[in-house]
Amino acid sequence: MSATTLLGTLSRTDRPQTMLRRFLALDAIVTGVNGLVYLIDSKPVGNLLGIGSGLLFELGVFLVPYAAGVGYLATRKQPPALAVKAVVGVNVLWAVLSVVAMLVRFSPTTAGAVWIPVQAMTVAGFGVLQFLSLRATRA
Repeated sequence: MSATTLLGTLSRTDRPQTMLRRFLALDAIVTGVNGLVYLIDSKPVGNLLGIGSGLLFELGVFLVPYAAGVGYLATRKQPPALAVKAVVGVNVLWAVLSVVAMLVRFSPTTAGAVWIPVQAMTVAGFGVLQFLSLRATRA
């Protein structure tokens, strides 16, 4: 299944709350898996990406509970707008800081130079989809 097909399937509903909850859930799953990988395999992943394993481990420590919180929001019948806005803000900040860190702080490997922008775009995409879904719930 392509990413476009997946997004089309997730957004196919006449209930904006359902769409918002689905995008929050997808964000929670992807973020949680990413965080677990950083926690469990920070050294080999750090070597692959050209990023310090200590930093990846710390990011995993942040991402796992963050993903749990986003997942919790996804379980709410009506996720609170303020909490969703906070998730959107964190996603946008993460995307921007990822690219800035790649350009200013890191010396990534080729894999890292591909992975960092891809994950930044993915996270930014979650933020946009969540923002648009939240806005649709108010319409």
